[in-house]
Amino acid sequence: MEINEYPHPFIHEVKLTTAQRIRGIILGSILFPLRVLFTALIFLIMWPFAWLRFAGVSAEERSQPVTGWRRWLFHPIVLFLSRAAFFSLGFHWVKVKGRRADLKEAPVLVVAPHSSFLDMLVLCETQLATVVSRLENTKLPVIGALLEFNQAVLVNRKDPESRKKAVSQLNERLTSNGYWPQMLMFPEGTTTNGQGLLKFKPGAFLAGVPVQPVLLHYPNKLDTVRWTYKGTAWTEALWHTTSQLYTNMTVEFLPVYNPSQEEKDDPSLYADNVQKLMAKALGVPATDYVMEGRCPACKLGGLTLPLESPAKETLLLLNKNGLGAHEVEAALNRMIDRCQAEAQGSKATAEELASILSLTDKQVAVHICGLFSSKDETVDLRQVYLSVSAFTGSVSFESLLHTAFTMFDREGRGSLTSEELSGLMGALLGFPQHGTAALYAEASSQGRLTEENLLHVLTSHPTYRRVASEYLQAGAAGSRPPFSPLTNGKAVNNNEVTPNGNGSLHYKKTA
Repeated sequence: MEINEYPHPFIHEVKLTTAQRIRGIILGSILFPLRVLFTALIFLIMWPFAWLRFAGVSAEERSQPVTGWRRWLFHPIVLFLSRAAFFSLGFHWVKVKGRRADLKEAPVLVVAPHSSFLDMLVLCETQLATVVSRLENTKLPVIGALLEFNQAVLVNRKDPESRKKAVSQLNERLTSNGYWPQMLMFPEGTTTNGQGLLKFKPGAFLAGVPVQPVLLHYPNKLDTVRWTYKGTAWTEALWHTTSQLYTNMTVEFLPVYNPSQEEKDDPSLYADNVQKLMAKALGVPATDYVMEGRCPACKLGGLTLPLESPAKETLLLLNKNGLGAHEVEAALNRMIDRCQAEAQGSKATAEELASILSLTDKQVAVHICGLFSSKDETVDLRQVYLSVSAFTGSVSFESLLHTAFTMFDREGRGSLTSEELSGLMGALLGFPQHGTAALYAEASSQGRLTEENLLHVLTSHPTYRRVASEYLQAGAAGSRPPFSPLTNGKAVNNNEVTPNGNGSLHYKKTA
């Protein structure tokens, strides 16, 4: 099956002609400082009004929606000042298409594509709808007060208990039948270049209530707003945007999406169908790309495939530090010997990794530890060995899988548990795996997952065969991981969304 390339969704560069660059320097030297100064002053004026809204209010009262004079007095002031702040940045006009649904019609607004922090202008067109934000943002000057004013749902993404509490709060608010204000969420969870929609996170869809899709457009000759994982930094995006005489934005409200019973029972299905609907309206592909932690990745069959292979970057680092093919092979041999040594085990510190790889610079080993999602300066050598071996294609896939199976079947039972399978696939792919339940169910028989069954599934199943042939052996084949944007499988809905029902994993661009 042919893979169709599509631009990386996490990279955006502002491309300027010489004339545009000169014009930007001239205008920016005047407009940038003035606009940033005025915006800062507006935020400083807004700060006490945001703080006063809850002055003298008990913690119990803060946990309830604001009503009465505290709402009708402070809400219009903060809304006006918010719009003034964006006006000062050059967003003089915002075109609105469609009609915003009221609270009873759609308790939540789902907004895409998410381009940058400047997308928050949409809050002015939605009467400062409640948002979800990271808990760390509450410590920021002014921003923290505005989040408290907004009564935002706060979540610490590193704390599982905080995430559970946030989900509980979301469900409570979205099913309150109008008691809580309308919410606004960016289901992609991060910013992209807008050339495809990321896989939607299920948070906005967990309650099974109707949602209103909202599209954001920036119809400008120069695309300055976007701020992505790589490419233009947020400071550059702010400079280029404020250096324009004005920046256009269009907010488009689509009809309310009412979920079917099947979608209510399956939030992931609901999210996928709304993603497809919005992608179709935007004229871009609905992809299975996600941002996993701080790593761009792609979802396939429950597996998470990093877009930037840690094995590839490891090899580049080793080559830059003078290790050729023979030295890398020797280092891999030392690595597997260390993994098989019962006394030392597979965990290694950065210093030990430097010794195994014959590196003189310990910082290179520290960098390699970081590539494999390590929280400290240690690494599981099984991850490094298996993922690098898979990428180089130095051994056959059958031999590599046998080695991996032996490494994770420490007790020699001839089978793996679901947890051990997650570890094995994480080591092969060089990235932690938390969604291997479907693979385990497919490869296990009578509660046992044997090496033979796993090999059969990874080499014959339509989905997992692609993982083996097009990702794990990508380096050997001379191809570049990852997969092109994926089209989610067959889905059922009642809003005339027609997803691809043939299980195709590609998006074909049309002329």
